[in-house]
Amino acid sequence: MSSSRSFATPTFADVQAAALRLHGVALRTPLLENARVNAMLGGRLLLKAECLQRTGSFKLRGAYNFLSQMSTEERGRGAVGWSSGNHAQGLAEAARLMKMKATIVMPADAPALKVANTRASGADIVLYDRVKDSRETIGTDIARRTGATIVPPYDHPWILTGQGTAGLEIVEQAREAGVTLDAVAAPCSGGGLSTGIALAVKGLSPATSVHAGEPAGFDDLACSLAAGSKQTNDKLSGSICDALLAPTPGDVTFPLALRLLGPGLVVSDDEVLDAMELAFREFKLVVEPGGAVALAAALTGKLPVKGRAVAVVCSGGNVDHATFSRALGRRAA
Repeated sequence: MSSSRSFATPTFADVQAAALRLHGVALRTPLLENARVNAMLGGRLLLKAECLQRTGSFKLRGAYNFLSQMSTEERGRGAVGWSSGNHAQGLAEAARLMKMKATIVMPADAPALKVANTRASGADIVLYDRVKDSRETIGTDIARRTGATIVPPYDHPWILTGQGTAGLEIVEQAREAGVTLDAVAAPCSGGGLSTGIALAVKGLSPATSVHAGEPAGFDDLACSLAAGSKQTNDKLSGSICDALLAPTPGDVTFPLALRLLGPGLVVSDDEVLDAMELAFREFKLVVEPGGAVALAAALTGKLPVKGRAVAVVCSGGNVDHATFSRALGRRAA
């Protein structure tokens, strides 16, 4: 299986190569700015709208970059992955585009919209209990039985360098707008997006700091960065940010995080809901909870914007109606 090979440490050049593979496949999503929000924060805040990406999140980037580097023989045997929803949809759509079979292991409590969208791209879905079962064990068994290649959600060089192509776009689009960025922040589960973006941003703009945002209680990367070693969350579930519940940083992503990322950013579920509401009201964006954590950090001052230029990634927009209604109701309340 491709995922068992040994790989060199991912580099900026690997992100550039991924961008060539993704050209014409992944959308160059907009980098948005709002005068009222800037005035409120006293600086320039730019939103990278990956919620407008194909499948509604950044995950297509990494999945397609991975599948495009598999051999013809491996593609014929298919791919298997595990995900609460966005990697599932990204992998399913990448496999559809490449005419491959995909099997996705998803938690039984994943949002119904994400399950339906994954199935709509043609993938087979296997549900599991997030507390009692191991998705890795289930996926590995499927791969062993079928010969399919495991496509992990974040902890692989091909995945994180694909995700990093969003970081190339952020710096390029900011420069087109005449902006030199002081900081960039992205949501973090296992670290594939944040470390991939850090590789890209540091390659183009070394003085720009890069940060990962996480929900309170599931801030394993922030704790790990502070400790200098991998830490594990005490809980497996319990945040509105269903996409960001990885228990510990990845083996591939964490060394990059130690080298490239600034201190972690941790926000509450209420702060996330407020960020979702503002994204809709001011930027006309639908952002899911996990996709709004970096924005929440900027709006609450945990990522300072005053007197600076800051970009945040709104990484996904696959939110169910009830949760989105809850967010929009906060301003009225």
